[in-house]
Amino acid sequence: MDTLGIVDSRSIAAGAEITDAMLKAAPVALIRASVICAGRLIILVEGDREAVETSVRAAEATGFHLAGRYVISPVSPQVQAALRRQPAQLAGRAMAVVECRNAADGIMAADIAVKKADVSLMRLVMGQGIGGKSYFVLTGDVASVREAAQAAADALGKSLQQMVVIPQPDAELIKAFTGASH
Repeated sequence: MDTLGIVDSRSIAAGAEITDAMLKAAPVALIRASVICAGRLIILVEGDREAVETSVRAAEATGFHLAGRYVISPVSPQVQAALRRQPAQLAGRAMAVVECRNAADGIMAADIAVKKADVSLMRLVMGQGIGGKSYFVLTGDVASVREAAQAAADALGKSLQQMVVIPQPDAELIKAFTGASH
């Protein structure tokens, strides 16, 4: 299962119907259907590319308003691990925080970032408690972190809220943002 489908519904109730339509449309596995702030639901499915594309098209066909939708193929193993909240390896002496205007865009941008440069995706936070936005944290050497964060920022365009790269961050900052100690 190398393909990820992401749908961000602007309504929780509509999100339930969208999720049902997605699961009935194709043989995909539901990773998550979670309420995020502002009364929205993020839906994540995985499977083979054709099945995931069919599933996301089924979401669009419901007619409900979607805040975002993506099909990522192949999806990075680091993104898959972050979505399952599996711990990542702390890498390098730099940290980037990339903040996005919605959850779906954050997942897409994190995937682009980790494919662009040799960095670790330390954390991926979607919507809950942050107004439906998302952010992710990268670590690695300074040049790689800059390259990855810039690739994410470029892909996000107007969906980028803010991006910072911090060379040699304080150990307490790393712990606060990643849960890891340096």
